[in-house]
Amino acid sequence: MNKLLLVLTWTAVSALTNVTADAADMAPALPALALSKNLKSAVPLPMAEADLPSVVAREYFKVSEKPLQLECPTFDAQGDLIFCEVFGGTVFRLTPDKKLSSFVPDPELRPAGLAVHKNGRTYMAELGDFVARGSVVSMAADGTDVQPIVSRDAGFLPDDLVFDKQGGFYFTDFKGGSSTPTGGVYYVGPSGGEPVLVVPNLRIANGVGLSPDGKTLWVTELAGGLLHKVSLSNPTTIAPFGSSVVYSFVGGGPDSLRIDADGNVYVAIYGQGRIMVFNPAGFPIGQYLLPGRDQGHNLRSTSMVIRPGTDELLIFTNDWDKGQGSTIFVGRALAQAAL
Repeated sequence: MNKLLLVLTWTAVSALTNVTADAADMAPALPALALSKNLKSAVPLPMAEADLPSVVAREYFKVSEKPLQLECPTFDAQGDLIFCEVFGGTVFRLTPDKKLSSFVPDPELRPAGLAVHKNGRTYMAELGDFVARGSVVSMAADGTDVQPIVSRDAGFLPDDLVFDKQGGFYFTDFKGGSSTPTGGVYYVGPSGGEPVLVVPNLRIANGVGLSPDGKTLWVTELAGGLLHKVSLSNPTTIAPFGSSVVYSFVGGGPDSLRIDADGNVYVAIYGQGRIMVFNPAGFPIGQYLLPGRDQGHNLRSTSMVIRPGTDELLIFTNDWDKGQGSTIFVGRALAQAAL
């Protein structure tokens, strides 16, 4: 009797299993996402930007096997490339034949921006204590004779700077956060004096540049993920209705910017291993991608510079904890460097 019951039970279970399997075969498949290769990248290109004309930059010079936070590239009167490392306070010099040297103007300085004045002195925007005691200093070409321009006691965090044709300069105040718009852009005239606020209420103002005619100021807002286009009536006054946000970055990270002779704007995107290019009206028109970005390498793209008299675009990045050190990459810009 028990054997018969066992056989009947097993037969019923087998029948039920077959019915369930048949029903599963007949049921529609569960909805599933089919991701493209691009979207599987460590840093996917946003859909609106994936079809932009793109080129992969190639390696130009390996600065270090260490992950140095490279920033502030510019060229001096001799044609040497100078740039800096933020946390160590080091200023590097790379000659056209790729001979690298370095100096530390002052071990207390934390350089984030460099620009060469028409008098030959190099101006440095530096972040000081990264809270409220940064400064702008000037120095001789070899890093000696460091002189204060904007004192640390003034309460700014200067991150980047650009000269106008009169010899005054704009600098970004690297303060605030995504919900605290306490940064801005300030102007110091050719004769010095107190910085004058030009663009207020920014969330970590970062990159700054001027159009070739000096009438348009471009600014990136790191924590806000924005690109600002600002028309100027004079060096310290925004033209009526002259300030606008022309682009919002997906994933954030707009860092330093540079402008070519045609007025195109190049923006380094920190954490994404790429440079975006905008035309003078603020429309995105192309991008430079760094090798290895899809695998998570070379993502800390901070800045770029165009070699004077050429269209050679040099891009600065570091690989942080991924083992590929600090590198300069190169591509061809859309136009030559602005004068």
